[in-house]
Amino acid sequence: MSKNEEVKNGVIFPVGEKNTAYAQYFVGQSYLKSLVADPEVNVGVGNVTFETGCRNNWHIHRNGYQILLVTGGEGWYQEDGKPAQHLEPGDVIVTHDGVKHWHGAAKDSWFEHVAITAGTPEWLEPVSDELYDNLQQ
Repeated sequence: MSKNEEVKNGVIFPVGEKNTAYAQYFVGQSYLKSLVADPEVNVGVGNVTFETGCRNNWHIHRNGYQILLVTGGEGWYQEDGKPAQHLEPGDVIVTHDGVKHWHGAAKDSWFEHVAITAGTPEWLEPVSDELYDNLQQ
């Protein structure tokens, strides 16, 4: 049994549907629930849920930023050239314009965060299994 399985039922916000629109940019299964879909608001807000071991590819936000509000489970965040940060509920991550990074679940835990995103994502290469498998809490 994996840790934090209650996350799959939604901790604060609904889990949403399988994230098929962005599946090509993830290793493993993620789920997405849009929380703000107002065309007059120039920012996306979504609840992203990751099954154990799921992570997104390296990516950059162009002409914008991303704020992650961790709401459930355990996960990781890493900027290129810096050590990975272990994430737990209550952690807040701010990624500035042009910073290459990735985020996702721990190997043995479901993970959930609210992503507040402005700008255009540039999706890059997957996080290598070697890098991910060597992460230490």
